[in-house]
Amino acid sequence: MSYKSGAVSMLVLLIVAAVCPAWAGEKNAPPSQKIPKGAKVFIAPIANGYDTFLKDAMATKKVPVEVVTNRDQADYEITGTAESQKAGAAKIIIMGNWHSREEASVTLSNIKSGEVVWAYSVHEEGSTHGKRSSAEACAKHLKEAIEKE
Repeated sequence: MSYKSGAVSMLVLLIVAAVCPAWAGEKNAPPSQKIPKGAKVFIAPIANGYDTFLKDAMATKKVPVEVVTNRDQADYEITGTAESQKAGAAKIIIMGNWHSREEASVTLSNIKSGEVVWAYSVHEEGSTHGKRSSAEACAKHLKEAIEKE
């Protein structure tokens, strides 16, 4: 009986890995279509004001796109999630680490087709600059994806 349940579990895991490349070890998918320089990009609101950090990071990293404030003017839209966890007293006292844990996942979608053309996820266990660090990582990788083509 345990052999059958183990085989079924393995089969389900393989199917999920085939459908969801992020679980199969491919952390950040390559762009599926070219993102043109100068494209108009709208950044949708993201939890805890992360969209503001992302807008600032895109300017700091000189991402070659035009960030617009109205979705109707945009060719692409950035959506995502972000989570920040400040270091607790135990982490500070025991480990001497006061840096926060930052996680963010963003996607760039073509508004007309709805296709996700670029995605990136970042996890920083000991982020010195909090949300700013993870937003700059996202902006840096978007810039690389645009300039690579």
